[in-house]
Amino acid sequence: MASALPFLVFFFLLLLPLFPLALSRGTPGSTAAPSLIQKTCNETTYYDLCVSSLGSDPHSRKADVKGLSTIAIDIAISNATNTSSFAAALAHNATDASLVAVLRACATKYANAREALQWSLDALSTEAYDYAFVHVSAAAEYPNVCRVLFRQNPRLAYPAAMARREEDLEHLCTIALEIISLLG
Repeated sequence: MASALPFLVFFFLLLLPLFPLALSRGTPGSTAAPSLIQKTCNETTYYDLCVSSLGSDPHSRKADVKGLSTIAIDIAISNATNTSSFAAALAHNATDASLVAVLRACATKYANAREALQWSLDALSTEAYDYAFVHVSAAAEYPNVCRVLFRQNPRLAYPAAMARREEDLEHLCTIALEIISLLG
């Protein structure tokens, strides 16, 4: 037994440098391995927004890439719906006729974006990824009309909250488009 001790010490010293490598790989399903959300979001322009948005939906943890694209579009639909309601509320409270008209048009454009996003979900469900891509692309463009309407009326200030919401929807649509691109 005493003669085996030096051999075991020698063997242990040989394997010692390999322990950090073995530990860094982790076990299947461990947090050391990147999740599908992280892997998918790594392919998008807005990684942090992608991870936080998809991670906020409890269904995302068990979703495949197609499921993640559906969740991304659902989040964009929620944004478009809320922004349409927000613009309508601003219009309702405005006293300037020009501002009311522009805000109502903005509310309509965000409603159009929501509708296009809904159509993209329909296309995804039939694996018509090219049509899904076209509809999400259209949805990303509708809010730009709102900004243009404010530019055409220089005496009207573009509300900062509308500008933020426009940017948010554009980023969410970009994420959705990039995930759809992964599908084929």
